[in-house]
Amino acid sequence: MKAGAPPRATFSDVFAISEFRSLWFSEILSVFGDRLALVALTLYVYDRTNSPLLAAATYAAGYVPWVIGGFFLAGIADRRPRRTVMVTCDVVRTVLVAAMVLPRMPLAALVGLLFATTMFAPPFESARASITPDILTGEHYVLGTAIIQTTFLAGQVVGAAGGGLAVAFFHVRPSLVIDAATFIISGLFIQFGTRKRPPARTTAADSPRENPFANIAAGFRLVFGDTALRTLVLMGWLVVFYTIPEGIAAPYAHKLHGGPIATGMILASVALATTFVTPLFSRMLSPRRRTNWMGPLAVLTNASLVLFILRPNLIVSLVILTVSSGFGSYQIAANTAFVVRVPNERRAQAFGIANMGVIVGQGATFVAAGAATEYVSPALVIGVAGAVGMLVAIVLTAQWRHVSPPGGRHAAGRRPVHAASTRSKVPLRGS
Repeated sequence: MKAGAPPRATFSDVFAISEFRSLWFSEILSVFGDRLALVALTLYVYDRTNSPLLAAATYAAGYVPWVIGGFFLAGIADRRPRRTVMVTCDVVRTVLVAAMVLPRMPLAALVGLLFATTMFAPPFESARASITPDILTGEHYVLGTAIIQTTFLAGQVVGAAGGGLAVAFFHVRPSLVIDAATFIISGLFIQFGTRKRPPARTTAADSPRENPFANIAAGFRLVFGDTALRTLVLMGWLVVFYTIPEGIAAPYAHKLHGGPIATGMILASVALATTFVTPLFSRMLSPRRRTNWMGPLAVLTNASLVLFILRPNLIVSLVILTVSSGFGSYQIAANTAFVVRVPNERRAQAFGIANMGVIVGQGATFVAAGAATEYVSPALVIGVAGAVGMLVAIVLTAQWRHVSPPGGRHAAGRRPVHAASTRSKVPLRGS
């Protein structure tokens, strides 16, 4: 270390901040409960109908509502106090999930309630992603984001495995009760563990009411009006290709003569390695190297899935999915580069648009993959998706190196700055 240089931030430094701890505990509860309920409902529908398409459609019901929430609700966290937005979303989702537990609830009603519950995820996640840079700055933000993403992935792993076990040994209802309880506790952590802050964007009382469609258009111009931001967003959206195994996990496990537990293992393996690699990627590599590795890792995470064309057995499939998920740690670099370029008063909306693309894209590809699986093998569907994702990643990597050469002044990991200083040059994806 050079004389006089400040010590590098550590994970202990991040956890020493009480507001971040409350945000972290909230994320643990929300992600675990959501994944548990979503997997349990998907397996329940597949067990009742034996249809890969309906199972994929149910899984997509936990994703598609982001198109509504992302368009019309995510920006609320810019105009209202972000803590209030998160608590309100938790209260509404508690009520909706509790309704799923009512006896003799029709299958269609369960899926509809899941759809409505998910619609309140975009404003919650946009507010959470937007308030994090207010709590953490510089490398503390990078490490904090790595912790949140790792927690999200770990919650997916544990929730997916728990969902498979819950359906195998109990029923769907206990999973829903747990999900409702996690929203209650999450809201308490946010309300009493984070500081109240004013809205990021204020509007004078006598100013004309903002047209919601004009507001949405302004958000899209911000995110897609610059080559660098557009490239970073599309890098994040590559996740729609390499998570396709999630949407057809149940029929793929069935094809390999597995049951609910095998399905849970497949779902868990899609995120397993990322859970461990993301903190190492964030802590061990410098901001410049994280940015430089973003493109190659994006290519590799999709290229790994091409091996499914060889129709591997269950064990080999789990290994391939685990390796692919490890390469997915590149997302932390895209996320960090995003927050550097987006102004605070538009941050929640920008995160909402970026996240909406991921979630809606996943929902659409899950349904498409489920429909394709009605006619061809799930392994072939996964392999083709990996090949397409790999080709797109190669194009985006070339584009990123053109607009942000290695070691350039916009390397990720710097303290977030107001976009007014960067947007004119290289006016991104939150998580």
